[in-house]
Order: sequence, then structure tokens, then C-alpha cells
Amino acid sequence: MDNTGKISHLVIVGGGTAGWMSAAFFSKVFTPQQMRITLVESAEIGTVGVGEATIPPITFFNKVVGVDEGRMLAATQGSFKLGIEFVGWGDPAGRYLHPFGYYGAPMEGVSFHAYWLRARRLGYKADLAEFSLSCLAAKAGRFDWRVDDPHDPRAAMAHAYHFDASLYAKLLREVAEARGVRRVERTIRGVDLDPLDGTIASLALDDGEALAGDFFIDCSGFRGLLIGDALKVGYDDWSRFLPADRAVAVPSARFEDPIPYTRAIADTAGWRWRIPLQHRTGNGYVYVSDHIGDDAAADVLLASLAREHPDNKALADPRFLRFTTGRRKQSRVKNCAAIGLSSGFLEPLESTSIHLIQHGLIKLAGSFPLAKNDPAAAGIYNRIMGEEMEQIRDFLIYHYHANRRVGEPLWDRLRHMTVPDSLREKMELFRTRGATIFPNQTIFQEPNWLAIMMGQQGEPEGYDPLANLMDERLMAERLQQVRIACLKAVERMPTHAQVLGRFTAADGAKGKSDVEIA
Repeated sequence: MDNTGKISHLVIVGGGTAGWMSAAFFSKVFTPQQMRITLVESAEIGTVGVGEATIPPITFFNKVVGVDEGRMLAATQGSFKLGIEFVGWGDPAGRYLHPFGYYGAPMEGVSFHAYWLRARRLGYKADLAEFSLSCLAAKAGRFDWRVDDPHDPRAAMAHAYHFDASLYAKLLREVAEARGVRRVERTIRGVDLDPLDGTIASLALDDGEALAGDFFIDCSGFRGLLIGDALKVGYDDWSRFLPADRAVAVPSARFEDPIPYTRAIADTAGWRWRIPLQHRTGNGYVYVSDHIGDDAAADVLLASLAREHPDNKALADPRFLRFTTGRRKQSRVKNCAAIGLSSGFLEPLESTSIHLIQHGLIKLAGSFPLAKNDPAAAGIYNRIMGEEMEQIRDFLIYHYHANRRVGEPLWDRLRHMTVPDSLREKMELFRTRGATIFPNQTIFQEPNWLAIMMGQQGEPEGYDPLANLMDERLMAERLQQVRIACLKAVERMPTHAQVLGRFTAADGAKGKSDVEIA
């Protein structure tokens, strides 16, 4: 086709989570008559698959692509997630939870936590976590769904999932192929560019076929076969801010009922994750290779399993991953968009890898090209994705920079490093006035920043002075009403194990949602 023609053949390079999310999404956006979709993957190339934790937008994505929650949890051995517990990130002996959802609700147009901060100055003892229903439920091992009634404390909740990423990709493959996506199992030996405009014309496959397409999605992982090798798009290295460059992962046996939250445990050379699934537990260690070797990192990870519980035994040999934190200078060039690891990598500290895949897909659909070369649409897409990556980058940097692990070389260096101006401004606004509403917030908003800033550094010096306009007695009454309502709501919730019992692999159709969105 020429550059003015309609895009009618979409080619996805690579399977795995990113590839099959792309296929399932665009097979829902377009009918087979509107768009042919071909996915090329090779059995010779393994998938990374270390991320098994998600954040709340995944619930929206599943609805869009037509995956029922019950079916997904059963197929992926998944569990629910209400937040992330950080152990040893601020005070080495301390811990805090970053819950999904909100703390209380704004009162008279002022952020809820401003009143809580004012009350603390007056001697109020209740912790901020007591006003987060997601936080209380997570720590109590309970779960319930968000409701739309503003008078119900559950209206402030949100949830995500832990799941086996390879099983999730398998489920989405079934969905995509049922809607007409063609899968080609081949190895790509080369990429042919149009000599006139430099767009991708076709892929040279190992069986001699030249697979032509109109638009290509690069889901080839760190290699970036299309965006990097073929189109020569460079990479912005962010390791000066986020120096971890290795990870080791190992699954372990299930020895207790899955908890409804992820755990991130700070360690000497990085941090360890713990992700509970129905059938096993995902474990890993993200580390800085200058501070620990691969073998030593694996030893630390395996030793942590034994310390936690005698039955927490490794089910496989440790797998290693190397990476450079950063992003492509452009995620979309000519007739190619990079989705997933080919577009960049941010470590899984806040479970954002799958979010960046779905965010990229949604924004790509919203700016879908009108021709093979559509520079205006590509420009706005690159700006949106760049800003999203930078916001997540700053959020992750804060965890490291605001540590109080004095006397440990890595953590001392991170605490004294120069951070981006965009983050320094946020830190100053919180320190002086407790503000956590910042410009251009997308995925991480006021309650998210509040959770980690309070968790890492404690209460700020000031608070929003508009909170002083409310009568002191009325303020105390309202705070107590919210606190009691949250405590009572948690008591009425079923346990996480009871809820998961509705979503077993043998009976995945049962649960809160029993109608699949086709």
C-alpha cells in the first residue's frame, strides 16, 4: 500500500505478555474485516516473565479485551492484590503499606490527610493507615470489591492481581486467536525497509517468507528487533538514578494462604519481592551488580526463603535477568510502535511493567495511524509515553532516595544522589505543606504519593492551611466516623482465602462476576 492508504494489516513481533496483550486488545478494537492481525513468535526465544504483580488499571484492561475476572484468576492461578508492603525502606526495622484506593475522602474540598495532619498536631493518635480500607483489609488478610455507593467505605477501595504471567499470556492467546488473530511460529532473520521512506516493509522469516504489513508492533523484548536493530532508535540510560541492573527469580512452594498484597523487602544490595499465587509463591531479588555477584545474590534469595518458613522450598533453579533501566528515545517511529520491554524497562518495584504495556496499547489505539507515516500521531504518542515513563521513574527513585539505611554503601549513595528537578519539587511541596497533588499526574496520584512519602519519611512539617477552617470538634468527629466505618467494614469482609475459593482452577466460572464481556 502507499503512504496515503488505510492501515489494514497489523503485525506483532513477539509473543509473551506484551505480544498477546497487544493481540487480544487490537482484536477487540478492530473486527477481522477492518484489520488483519498476525503475531510472529519463535519457540527459540524465551520470555522474561519475572513480573507477576499488577496495579488496578489491569481490571479495566481485562474488561476491554473481554476477559472475565473469574476466568482469569482460575486460568492464571491468580490472587487479589490490595497494595504493596515495603519492609526496611525508610527505617531499616520499619514497614509500611502502599494501599490501592484512597484515604478517607476530601472534606469541604480539602484533602482528607490535611485534616489528619492538623489533628495529629493536636494530639490525635490514630495512624493514617486506619483510614484506608484497602490497607486495613490487606493486613487483616481480607478482601472485598469496590462499590459505587459514596456512603460505603468500600467506595474508596481498588484492587489488582498477582498472577502467573505466562499463563496470562496463554489465556490472552486463546482470546485473540478465537477472534481471528493469526499466529506464525517462525524466527525472524531480517527486517526489510522501504527504500523510499524508511518504513518497515516486511519481515524476512526463516522459511523464506517475506511477511509484509502496514503497521508493526515490536514486542521483541530487550533486544528491540524493530525499534532498535532495524530503525536505530537510541536508548536513554537512567541507571544513574536507578542503578539496579540484575534480578534473580525463583518460585517456591505455597506454605500458607496467599496474602492480598505484594511484599518488597529492602536488602543490602537492592530489594527482594514476594508475590503470592494460588499454587506457589514468586520470589526475586533485584540488585546492583557492583555491590553483589550473581551467585551471592542467588544465595541471599534462597536463604531468605528458608528463614521465612521451613516449607518455603524452591521449586526450580534460580533464573537471572540483566537489564539497563531507561527508555527508548522514541517509542513510535514511522510505522512501528514498541510495546513492553522493547520500549524501555523500569524495575518491578511498583508493579508497573504490565501497566506500561496496556497504557501503550490504549494510547496507540487513541492515536492509531492514518497512514504508514503519521508523524503528528507519532509525536503525541511519544510525548504521552515519555511523560508516563518519567513519572514512574520519579516515583521509583523516591523509594531509594528517601531511605534511612545509614551505614550501607549503596543506600548511603542513593540517599545523597542528585535527583531530577521534577522529583525535588515534589519532595519540597510535601515537606513544607504536605501536598501530594502534583502536575500531570496519571497513574500515581495523590494517595499513592502520600503513602510512600509518609512511609519513607514520616509526617511533613506543614499541611494545607485550608484544613484550619473547619471547627476542631467537628473535624475530630468526622475523622472518628471515617475510622470506625473502615474498621467495621473490614470486620464484615470475607477472608482473602474464602474469596479465592470461588476462583479455583476447577470452577473458575464462579465469583462476583459471572458474565463474560465478549
